[in-house]
Order: sequence, then C-alpha cells, then structure tokens
Amino acid sequence: MSVRIRLKKFGTKKRPYYRIVVMDKQVPRDGKTIEELGYYHPIEKEDKQIVFDAEKAKAWLAKGATTTDTVRRIFNKKNITVK
Repeated sequence: MSVRIRLKKFGTKKRPYYRIVVMDKQVPRDGKTIEELGYYHPIEKEDKQIVFDAEKAKAWLAKGATTTDTVRRIFNKKNITVK
C-alpha cells in the first residue's frame, strides 16, 4: 500500500477549501482517508490559510508517505522540509 499526503476538496463553487489528509495512493480524491492532518483555506487571510498538525505530518513522512506537489509547497511555507 502506497500512502500519500494530499488535499481533499470541500466547499462550494468558487469558495473551495481543502483538508490535508493521508490516503492510499489509489483511492479517489474524495474517497476514504486514513488520517486528517489539517486544512488549507486559500480564500482566508494569510495567517489563517494553513492549519495542520506538524508532528503528525513528520511522523507520516518518516513512515514513508509521499506528498503531492501542492502539499509540498504548503509544508515548505510552514518550514517542514520534504525530500
């Protein structure tokens, strides 16, 4: 089972928000998650856009989870380095 940290889309048309989740790589975007790490709300103010549990993210990365490009950029904004 290949695990990936990625975004799960919620919200309405032109008002999206995303949850940062850990999922199996083969599950569809809105499918079953293993664990939720936080959220990303691109429309909010700069200080409220990104909220997630950094310790859980680091633990999943240590277990071998990979990230999508978007999640990698989000983590880099919060100073979590991803290989």
